Amino acid sequence: MFRVMAAWLVWVIIAGVLGVAELHSATLVLGMLAIAALPAALVAALGASPAAQVVTFAIFSVLLLGVVRPVARRHRHLPAALRTGTAALVGRQGVVVSPVDDQTGQVRIGGEVWSARLYVPGAPAAAGALVDVLAIDGATALVVPQDPPHQIQPPPIQPTSDPAE
Repeated sequence: MFRVMAAWLVWVIIAGVLGVAELHSATLVLGMLAIAALPAALVAALGASPAAQVVTFAIFSVLLLGVVRPVARRHRHLPAALRTGTAALVGRQGVVVSPVDDQTGQVRIGGEVWSARLYVPGAPAAAGALVDVLAIDGATALVVPQDPPHQIQPPPIQPTSDPAE
């Protein structure tokens, strides 16, 4: 009358449900549990008892959550000092070289001059103003002027005395 679903198939379904739930939570916990359900499915397919299946699931869950998850979290949240390429520029401060508006401009970031535009259209940032880099779009830095705007003043030019006088 009623067909009983194979135990291994139940574990595969559990893994699938947990995997889909992980896509919506992005915490890595449900993903690790989904992966841990797969060895339990293998043990079930080999004909082990339900207790052995649960123990297998528990062991793999603890291993994955205790070992793999901390390593994965460290790699997801790299500090700014370890970022490379354009990602290393996000969050840094720049100095406006030529006025920056919502279309064009240039800023100096870490010794390099980048094309730039305002992240949010508004009043242009004047040359010498400090800006914060919010994002990089291709080869263009998306910046926002610091509030209140600071100006970096070049040092005054000292007149040199003419030795002929």
